[in-house]
Amino acid sequence: MNDARALAAQALDQVVRGGVSLRSAFTEVAPRLADPRDRALVSALLHEGARWWLRYDAVLGRLLQKPLRGREPVVHALLVVGLVQLAVLGLPEYAAVAGTVEAVRALKRPQLAGLVNAVLRRFLRERAVLDAAVAADRALATAHPPWLVQQLAQDWPDDIDAILAANNAPAALVLRANRRRTTPAALVARLLDAGHAAAVHAWLPDAVVLDDSTDVTRLPGYAQGEFSVQDGAAQLAPDLLDLRDGLRVLDACAAPGGKSAHCLERHALDLLALDRDAQRLEPMRDNFARLGLNATIAAGDAADAASWWDGRAFDRILLDAPCSATGVIRRQPDIRLHRRAGDIERAAAEQAQLLDRLWPLLRPGGRLVYATCSVLPRENAGQIATFLARTPDAQARDLVPARFGRAAGSGRQNLPGVDGMDGFFYAVVDKAA
Repeated sequence: MNDARALAAQALDQVVRGGVSLRSAFTEVAPRLADPRDRALVSALLHEGARWWLRYDAVLGRLLQKPLRGREPVVHALLVVGLVQLAVLGLPEYAAVAGTVEAVRALKRPQLAGLVNAVLRRFLRERAVLDAAVAADRALATAHPPWLVQQLAQDWPDDIDAILAANNAPAALVLRANRRRTTPAALVARLLDAGHAAAVHAWLPDAVVLDDSTDVTRLPGYAQGEFSVQDGAAQLAPDLLDLRDGLRVLDACAAPGGKSAHCLERHALDLLALDRDAQRLEPMRDNFARLGLNATIAAGDAADAASWWDGRAFDRILLDAPCSATGVIRRQPDIRLHRRAGDIERAAAEQAQLLDRLWPLLRPGGRLVYATCSVLPRENAGQIATFLARTPDAQARDLVPARFGRAAGSGRQNLPGVDGMDGFFYAVVDKAA
């Protein structure tokens, strides 16, 4: 079967019910689509289906007399795909309805073709009433889980609507020019010559912004290691680490390796890129080879230094800690489907342990940069505050200029969409000499 809508429905069901990540789901299905246009359609349907699932799952509850979710989950996912085509992607009504009905047949459920057709056409007739019904509920209207809306309202009462809107808005494709092989200006010129609208970022020194999302592996310069994909907020780490040639650096939770690579593109470092997930290391090695970078890449639990540390102190430690990822929902919409309220405390406990276990590995006078892609203070400003309170030789440094986000305790917090970037938190902590 190579019907794009049917494949998108199957993949979306895997994301929603199976807990599979969007990236894994798309990677699984993409090789079955020979036409790049079909791959682009499946990607759009899958991502927007996950982004808007909570809203249109609720809409289907009003459109269906007998729910399909339990007995025909893939057809239920296909109906969400159909609604997304009409309400989000704005595809022509005839093509969206006819294509979705045909997909039912591709799924070998021809007996449900009439139902799918009727549901989609009823949505078109009653859309204004249905939209008004879900608009009364902030969580449903914005397709966010209620627990997260409640938490954001508590943590960011003046910014919650902007955060929710940013999570549902398209995110620009941002590249990081590999300054060992090119410059942002030269990369932009190459992209423009190839017909891609691109511009140098206004103030990030290595960033290039593209107007449209695309398959980056097909862009000129990719195979030659001239750039990587990395959001602007993630590109701030090297500045905060205060790097110079020759320093011994630990990236404690390194995969997929973007921040390590960025540091190495700027300086000749003795860098250890560590990650506990050994399966993520081989792609990191391949990417470093593409970029022409050298580092020690190793599998290990950062919280268990005895299993991997050689006893030599580090000058710099980057702890890009495991977190709720609530700052990158606009790029990874499946987070809103997979994350649960109880995950926050578990993440916070792991973050605290990592801080305590890594601190002794830092030399006196050294620097640790703590980062998360979360917007929740429990993982960010609150985490650093409690660490400082129990660590006498740790001193937070307010070295972050305002462009790195607003002041948040002893760190800086960028919210999703601000300056076109993801939600990110950074704190800089120096160790007494």
